[in-house]
Amino acid sequence: MDLIGRLTATFITEERWRWFVSGLGYTMLITLFAVILGFVIGVLMALMRLSKNRILRAISGTYIDIIRGTPTMVQLLIIYFVIFASVNIPAWMVGAIAFGINSGAYIAEIVRGGILSVNIGQTEAGRSLGMTPKQTMMSIVMPQAMKNILPALGNEFVVLIKETAVVGMISNIDLVGAARKVQGRTYDYLIPLLAIAVIYYVVIKIISLILAKLEKGMRKADKR
Repeated sequence: MDLIGRLTATFITEERWRWFVSGLGYTMLITLFAVILGFVIGVLMALMRLSKNRILRAISGTYIDIIRGTPTMVQLLIIYFVIFASVNIPAWMVGAIAFGINSGAYIAEIVRGGILSVNIGQTEAGRSLGMTPKQTMMSIVMPQAMKNILPALGNEFVVLIKETAVVGMISNIDLVGAARKVQGRTYDYLIPLLAIAVIYYVVIKIISLILAKLEKGMRKADKR
């Protein structure tokens, strides 16, 4: 079969291009929910890691150590085939939860680093104004820390888009799943894989350009 025939079989026959569009939609949906969940978990774990309470520090440290020390695929398989084995929820939601939990460990370290990067004088200034430690953290430290870590969070979002490719291990709903379905019909492995590689590249390139523009705007705002 020539190249035109292979492209036709991959995208045109049975409107298989819709599989790739649907796969891209699920990939972005999983990534978006995973980032939101990961951010919530990450901020909580970072605050616990910086807490003076030894138990909270131990819980946070153990969570981060285990998640960062085990493969993402293993975590996904455990969550899907063990934890949610008897629960009837969509595969994309399981993927979002798994990647959110995974991402939370990395975001926790990013947020912790961002908080520690804020000059201690900012905390002292807040306390001198009569603010409680919580008020100082939420009103003074966190806003500055978030600005510092935004580029790193953007990079985590890009990494997550690529990592969601392993969702194909539990369900054919993402881009990799779309490629596998096409391969099962055409027995052509090269074109579908090249297709999703191009899609991933284009999506990540667009997001990277947007993040670079945001970061450039932030640097301009910092100029005196």
